Amino acid sequence: MSDASSHTGPLRHFLQFRDFSTTEIQYVLDRARLIKDKFKRYQPHHTLHDRNLAMVFEKASTRTRVSFEAGMYQLGGSVIHLTTNDSQLGRSEPIEDTARVISRMVDLVMIRTFEQSRIERFAAHSRVPVINGLTNEYHPCQILADIFTFIEHAGPIQGKTIAWIGDANNMAYTWLQAAELLGFCLHVSAPNGYKLDPQRVGPVTSSVLQEYADPMEACRGAHLVTTDVWTSMGYEDENEERRKAFADWCVDAEMMAAADPKAIFMHCLPAHRGEEVTGDVIDGPQSVVWDEAENRLHVQKALMEFLLLGKIED
Repeated sequence: MSDASSHTGPLRHFLQFRDFSTTEIQYVLDRARLIKDKFKRYQPHHTLHDRNLAMVFEKASTRTRVSFEAGMYQLGGSVIHLTTNDSQLGRSEPIEDTARVISRMVDLVMIRTFEQSRIERFAAHSRVPVINGLTNEYHPCQILADIFTFIEHAGPIQGKTIAWIGDANNMAYTWLQAAELLGFCLHVSAPNGYKLDPQRVGPVTSSVLQEYADPMEACRGAHLVTTDVWTSMGYEDENEERRKAFADWCVDAEMMAAADPKAIFMHCLPAHRGEEVTGDVIDGPQSVVWDEAENRLHVQKALMEFLLLGKIED
């Protein structure tokens, strides 16, 4: 029966990074390492046999869809894929009603949508765990994968410096939540008009967040330099204006040279070479973007398993 009562422990959601404690994030990352190792050795890992995941897409996706769908099948479960075009969500059914119905029929729901309030309303009326596959405000699954990738390539992230170059978007705010939880320092550099909102940031110490007008200064000594497209989905009408504003915020070889000698580069993809990053950086030896993309699969498997089964040993 697909009901909250069929889950181990209280019903949990992953709508933003801080929904989990530091210990829980660490558990999911450790579990992802085990799951990835088994995947690489072609060892079955069917901990979610006979469970169902519903994926609801109100925004288009490549990596989110493939990683969740492949991941659930690899865990032994099955997947139902819904978009606004083929569900009542596109015909103005209240999202609360959709949540009440879908969550009686499946074990887990992943949603990729617009406002964070929309996924929160869904979760408030769901009997099963809900995962944020991306909203305008947060992208917690991507940052989970990015941190997992950082640890693989550079060791523990605690005490390290992460440079975010570009728009104060859903990625930047999720990196900030992660910095507070996991004890690293986030350097942010964005043009005027695109900086972090002080009201959303709240009280934060310089050991967690430092903002820079000059992107080169933000990169200085960083162990990871990361960025995203200048124009996120839903802001396409601002494209030209943004291209002008962000002209000096293209991550290039000079910025990477200012970072730590062993620094790595990440991008959540899709990337526009020549805009937010040069081709020689994203395709160069410091780039780990393909590992980063693959790791969405492994951390999300660990995440789904944790939400449905709690902490397990095997």
